[in-house]
Amino acid sequence: MDEVKSIIEALILASESPLAVDKIVEVIGTADKKEIEHRLKEIVHDYQERKGGICLQEVAGGFQFRTRSDLGPWIKKLKGLRSFLTPTSLETLAIIAYRQPVVKADVDKIRGVDAGGAIKKLLEKKLIRIMGRKDVPGKPMIYGTTKKFLEVYNLQDLSDLPTLQELKELQQ
Repeated sequence: MDEVKSIIEALILASESPLAVDKIVEVIGTADKKEIEHRLKEIVHDYQERKGGICLQEVAGGFQFRTRSDLGPWIKKLKGLRSFLTPTSLETLAIIAYRQPVVKADVDKIRGVDAGGAIKKLLEKKLIRIMGRKDVPGKPMIYGTTKKFLEVYNLQDLSDLPTLQELKELQQ
C-alpha cells in the first residue's frame, strides 16, 4: 500500500464523522481530487476483497469505516444494544424524512396523534433539526433530517431513501 492510501486511511479513521473528498485533498495538499477518488476506490476494493469485519463506505457526503452490516447481530450482542428508536419515533422520523421540510401539525395529521414527544426525542438524538419557521400564522417550526440521520441509516443523501414502490415490493 502506498503512502497516500495510508494517509487517507489514517485521516478517515481519525475523523469523527464521514470525511469528504475535498477535505482529504485539502489536508494532504500534494494530491489532486482525481487521485484521491482513485485511491479511495482502491481502498474500498481492498477491504471488500479482504472480507474482514470492517469496510470503507461512502455515506453522508464522505467516507467512513464501518462494521459490515451482516455482522450486526454480534455487535448488538457485545454491546447489549436495544432498539435505537421506538416504533413511534421511527414512524415520526420516516414522515419527516419523506415529507421534509414539514411542520409538526402535518406530522400529527399523518400519524393521527400528537408527535411532540417523538419529535423531541429525535431532536435530542440529532436525527432531525429545526430548519426555520413557516411563514403562516403562529409561525410553526419546520423540521428536516440531519447529516447524522444519513450516517445512522447509511445513506449518501436523501435520494437513497427507498421509494414507495420499493417499500411495497419489500412488503410482498
